[in-house]
Amino acid sequence: MKIRLLLLLGLSLLALALTKPAPVSLYLIGDSTVKTGSGKGENGQWGWGSFLHEHFDTTKIKVHNHAIGGRSSRTFISEGRWDKVLSELKIGDYLLIQFGHNDASPVNDSLRARGTIRGIGEEMEEIDNLITKKHEVVHSYGWYLRKYIDEAKAKGAIPIVCSPIPRNSWEGSRIVRPTDSYPQWAQAVARSNGAYFIDLYELVATEYDKTPPTQVKQQYFTPADNTHTSRQGGQLNAQLVAEGIKSLKKCNLKKYLK
Repeated sequence: MKIRLLLLLGLSLLALALTKPAPVSLYLIGDSTVKTGSGKGENGQWGWGSFLHEHFDTTKIKVHNHAIGGRSSRTFISEGRWDKVLSELKIGDYLLIQFGHNDASPVNDSLRARGTIRGIGEEMEEIDNLITKKHEVVHSYGWYLRKYIDEAKAKGAIPIVCSPIPRNSWEGSRIVRPTDSYPQWAQAVARSNGAYFIDLYELVATEYDKTPPTQVKQQYFTPADNTHTSRQGGQLNAQLVAEGIKSLKKCNLKKYLK
């Protein structure tokens, strides 16, 4: 009798395990400000995506950082990286998108050929890519963001757009605030296409403004440039992303935060 009960109990536990839903996933896509190098601090540079998992209960949600340095909203797609992420997305997953730092590069050159058309319109430019040697139609920054949002939603995933983080660029004692550029374009596309939006640029800039510019450079950026953040900078930005998620109304991603 005992053996039979144990057998039945074992079968019940097995059935429960087999029917247990797969854990929810959070996918990050972006450039080096989200993941620099391998994401392990090469040259003292850290993107905020390397620390975001620390703010989540990772027994309930898995964070996958697919960001890669040097990419724009265009080249993350043209290199096939988006297709890989898209193939993994499932209903109920979350997608966090942050591009912009590299989108201002030239549309076609022999160095990167990664730029996008400024703005969020439907303009396009046909090129013979000097690097890939392929004919390519290049679209606007907004067009590529819409592609990420719409295709993620079609898979049943929930997209969240982040404005790019600010560089170490000042006007007096305040970080420079652009008025018609990538932060505003990211917000406009998120609103028009039904995605959540975190104004990460403003969140980070507001924190930087509390500290003298020389100290911000020493604490939050690497000596090499004014774009890539130090470990402390990456940790600060990850904290602000988590705070941004917490402030999103009707977004259930916040329930996975610690």
